Amino acid sequence: MAKIFLIDELKPEDNAMLQALYSRSAESVATHLDKVKASGSGKFMEQYYVGYGHASIADCGSTTLFIEGLSVLADKIVQDWCLYSGQETSTRYVDMAKQAIIDPVGTPASKQILDDWMAFYAASGEPLKEHLRGLYPRQDNEDEKVYERAIKARSFDILRAWLPAGITTQLSWHTNLRQASDKLSLMRHHPLPEARQLAEALLLKLQEHYPSSFSHQLTDQREIYRQDTMADLAYYEAPQPVDFACQVNLDRQELAGYASVLQKRPPRTCLPIVLNELGNIRFDFLLDYGSFRDLQRHRNGVCRIPLLSTKFGFNDWYLSELPADLKLAGAILLVKQMAAIKALDATEVDKQYYTAMGFNVTCRVAYPLMPAVYTVELRSGKAVHPTMRAVAHKMYWALRQELPELKLHCDLEASDWDVKRGLQTIIEKQII
Repeated sequence: MAKIFLIDELKPEDNAMLQALYSRSAESVATHLDKVKASGSGKFMEQYYVGYGHASIADCGSTTLFIEGLSVLADKIVQDWCLYSGQETSTRYVDMAKQAIIDPVGTPASKQILDDWMAFYAASGEPLKEHLRGLYPRQDNEDEKVYERAIKARSFDILRAWLPAGITTQLSWHTNLRQASDKLSLMRHHPLPEARQLAEALLLKLQEHYPSSFSHQLTDQREIYRQDTMADLAYYEAPQPVDFACQVNLDRQELAGYASVLQKRPPRTCLPIVLNELGNIRFDFLLDYGSFRDLQRHRNGVCRIPLLSTKFGFNDWYLSELPADLKLAGAILLVKQMAAIKALDATEVDKQYYTAMGFNVTCRVAYPLMPAVYTVELRSGKAVHPTMRAVAHKMYWALRQELPELKLHCDLEASDWDVKRGLQTIIEKQII
């Protein structure tokens, strides 16, 4: 019978070395552990990972970075990595009224734009919640605390549209050492200055803790390539935006051989990953930036980061959810703010900080079959933000038309109010 060891008390570099020793020796990990403790991992990582380029060694050591006080723009850039793991502050559950805001232009005009967005956000909370209580009265069988949390969450769902993208947030990033190096080697050339500065700060922190694993020598040829690549590909904006489009790039003939696999799959069960070899499915659509942030959490594919601007309009859903007086005030504010942002003496990249997250952006995602089905099904549920859910439903109907043999377990009910939102929280258990 196989022997099993669980070793999780080591530092990341030591853990990486311990695993790497398996590749050159048939001795037990118990023997290797003594060797790691005796010699240390520093020179090993410097020689084999950095020096010889055995990158898989650095896959075996992981660390967690906690980043606070960055804008939601930079937050999305950190997370723009298919192997990102972590969590961030949710604008759907957290009151953002007191969060600091990054103002790269730093003029009275730029500050006024940010102040006006936040004034509307802060002043609208209580009247909006009262309006929502009228629309969705509490039922006798609903717990009052759960109901009030659901009302509060719904108000955040609506008002997040008026938050400027310069609002600060916080996130964690759990990563192995190799992925941290690969990600930051690109991010340090991003067009957004905040992202470049953050990448350098993260690299410095990692170099302090793991000097042997982050001692790579930079070459001009690689750096020029990375700089040019990031300049061209960091942001996506469709040359001809469409409301919605679906392009299925699958081997249909080979897919037909999996008819039983497609039809017998029960709810909440992923398709076998081998089906990913058949190709991918690409979706293009307009979606507000706030809900794009929700969609970007699905990283088993490609999700381009859109350039945030006002040119594609404000998502209609947000204004439609406001009571009449707030709707008028919100609409007037949008007109005023669009003119003020346009007048700023700033690059299009920097103007993103002053643009509210309710404005539409051009989105492009491409998934292999398994994650495409997973994303469409998960994002079709009533707990999903309504603007994202509407796109998920379009994805569902497009797949039904293109792939009628594909069984999908989606929630297509019309109502998007669900008091169960009030249960989606983290509450400290009281110890008696």
